This record gives sequence, structure tokens and C-alpha cells, in this order.
Amino acid sequence: MKVWIDQDLCTGDGLCAEIAPDVFVMQNDGLAYVQETVGNFGDLKIFSNIHNNDQGAEGLAQVPKGQEDIVQEAMEECPGECIFLVP
Repeated sequence: MKVWIDQDLCTGDGLCAEIAPDVFVMQNDGLAYVQETVGNFGDLKIFSNIHNNDQGAEGLAQVPKGQEDIVQEAMEECPGECIFLVP
């Protein structure tokens, strides 16, 4: 399962980052972004233009195994309805 956030709909309230902090992160612009762990050292890849990602904020982050339910919960609780899951 993968996840992305539509930045145009994000209200920046941060519920997603509270519910699933391994998948969602708040940035200085007040919006939430998806992130994923890459490599063997636990480096984080944040999907945003600020972090020089080719996909920008609409990149698809892999949901870590075992966290599908909390990502689903974050999507359902999001007031901006900006979180989208891709099987």
C-alpha cells in the first residue's frame, strides 16, 4: 500500500502526524507530508519539493508493514480529506 497527500487540500492540523508519525510529518510551511524509510540506516525520505524529491509532494510513500490500519485511520480522521491510499 502507498500513500500521498494532496497539498491543495491539506489544512495543516497535524492529526495525521499524531496518529501515524512514521508516515506523516509536518513541515515549516504548516502542511503535512508523507515520508518513508529508505536504506539500511533508517534514513527518511520526505516527499516534498523542499527536500529535492523529483516526485515533489505528490510522490507515493510506501506504508510500512503493520501500519496500514493507522494510516487508514489518519486518512479517515483528516479534516481536509487530503490523504489518499493506493493499493
